[in-house]
Amino acid sequence: MTDGLGLFDNSRGDLDHDDEDYEDERPRRQRPKRRKRKATFWVFAAVVVLIIGGGAYYGLTEILGFGSYDDYTGSGEADVVIEVTSGQGTADIGATLKDKGVVASARAFTVAGEDDAKVKGIQPGYYAMKTKMSGKAAVARILEKKYRVGQLQIKAGTQLDDITQPDKKVTPGIFTLIADAAAVTIDGKQAGPTVEQLRKAAETADLKTLGVASWAIPDASKAEPKRRLEGLITPGVTDIMPGQSAEDTLKTVLTNSASTMDGWGMPKLADNTGYTPYQVLVMGSLIEREGIAKDFGKISEVTYRRLAEGTKLGYDSTINYVLDAPVITTNGAARNAPGPYNTYLNTGLPPTPIAAPSSDAVNAAAKPEPGNWRFFVKCQKDGTSCFAENAQQHQANVNKARADGVF
Repeated sequence: MTDGLGLFDNSRGDLDHDDEDYEDERPRRQRPKRRKRKATFWVFAAVVVLIIGGGAYYGLTEILGFGSYDDYTGSGEADVVIEVTSGQGTADIGATLKDKGVVASARAFTVAGEDDAKVKGIQPGYYAMKTKMSGKAAVARILEKKYRVGQLQIKAGTQLDDITQPDKKVTPGIFTLIADAAAVTIDGKQAGPTVEQLRKAAETADLKTLGVASWAIPDASKAEPKRRLEGLITPGVTDIMPGQSAEDTLKTVLTNSASTMDGWGMPKLADNTGYTPYQVLVMGSLIEREGIAKDFGKISEVTYRRLAEGTKLGYDSTINYVLDAPVITTNGAARNAPGPYNTYLNTGLPPTPIAAPSSDAVNAAAKPEPGNWRFFVKCQKDGTSCFAENAQQHQANVNKARADGVF
């Protein structure tokens, strides 16, 4: 009970109360027990928060690189090749190195490279590393150009085999370029396919298994074995795993090439040309070897016109292909030597491409530049050709080119 001023409140401890009032206050005397349950709940919640927070902290230490971490000392032990894939950041590369036994922890690499801007520019590809390297040593090695391995670069117009230039210098062919890119030294021993092994695989392995574009297989399978992959390996840069077998290496290159040609629009690019996709590829290789890019469309028009009229193409590039010795003009003996690639004796296209054509050359083969040209000759020292509609104009262009010392 309370007084009129509310100064006294029996509910808070007035001794003068009856049993009914006492019973009414029992629930209030249970509050300490409820507080115990609440306390237990908050202790449990705090533990959960600590666990989650600890996990988050661990994750942050791995990502941001603070706190302690394992690290090796020294420059490493055994040779190992690692791959950096597209989209990997510094932490991802560190994790890859850790998985391959290169560094003791991902953070050993990320911490060592945090002050070097070049680390963020590491490109996808293969790198020759060592096991048990310190983070600092791993950073220094992966940034050194000579330890980037497996990078294959093929220029447009390159053929499978080496060719000898007029000055006797040898230009490496695709097989040599692949063998060089696929070579790697593992603990003092050379690994990777040789040129001979690549040639054998190219001649004998199943074309589908090798990754050849499906639309090219019917024609390529009819070709002379040593030439059946000609033109099917595209120019450009490809990363190949060093140390693989010849067949696996070729499969990587050919699969990538098939994808590249798909990007060019093949085989649909050949629609409405009157020729198969493979024949368009053959024409692209002739165009590539006969001129420079600005003349591709006109050379394509000459090719189409001669084929339509049944006129021999008369391309020196096809004769040089067999001779493995390129010159601007071939001699009479070479032009009179019979063979499927002699376009001075045979009408129509040669049986296979004669080199790796570029996208520009293949597109020109599918879409020739409109005109009435039937002849062309290189008339400037930069490779530019002069085009003519008739033999008289052509002879005048030839005479001028000779007078200017072009050939």
